[in-house]
Amino acid sequence: MNSYIFYAMAFLTRANASSHLAAREVAALKHIFQHLDRNSCPTRYNFHMHSVFSDGQLQPDEILSQAIAIGLDAFAITDHHSVLGYHLAQSTLAEYRQHDPHRALPQLWTGVEINAELLGTEVHILGYGFDPRHAAMQRYLQGEKVTGNDFNARYVIDAIHAAHGLAVLAHPCRYRKAAEELIPAAAALGIDGTEAFYAYRKVLPWTPSEIQTELVGRLNAKHHLFNTCGTDTHGCDLLSRV
Repeated sequence: MNSYIFYAMAFLTRANASSHLAAREVAALKHIFQHLDRNSCPTRYNFHMHSVFSDGQLQPDEILSQAIAIGLDAFAITDHHSVLGYHLAQSTLAEYRQHDPHRALPQLWTGVEINAELLGTEVHILGYGFDPRHAAMQRYLQGEKVTGNDFNARYVIDAIHAAHGLAVLAHPCRYRKAAEELIPAAAALGIDGTEAFYAYRKVLPWTPSEIQTELVGRLNAKHHLFNTCGTDTHGCDLLSRV
């Protein structure tokens, strides 16, 4: 076997292994999303929060400390157009696991919040479980929203899927166009879910808004989409929006 064939086969082996791993991870994330309900967030799961690497007030290690103290099963840091917070939190989480392998620790998923255009309206699309090194995602991870064709929701959703992730429409009742218009349009583009459990009023304790939750849940069921949840924390407490 010549060296070219050897290295080509080695590359394909690694690529196949990576693809299988990504498939298992996205299947695990889908399983979580399938079983979320209005009581899942914020004490078991939280898939929407921001660190100092976008417009949040918490350092990534502070987010992780709170996630552990709360007893979260899984969470995602969804900074705007950045995964720097995710990388730092993941590094700290790895240190925890190394020093105390028997300690119960939450699962940290990759996450990001990306601005995009849908039906002439600017919306936010959450990406979960994607490979942050994938070439398709790099233009969306530079710290600011993109322009041109890349700003179109179709391209954002396609990029997240290319990187083996899941795409979710954030807080679908916060935009200029109604959720009844946006959710079917997003579903037609292949989006995987929308954020059904969300507090549209800044209440304590954090509680999903009743009317919007019912509406979004009904639309998600009609279009076979996942219901996701998150506090959208920008302040110093993962259990609230601010």
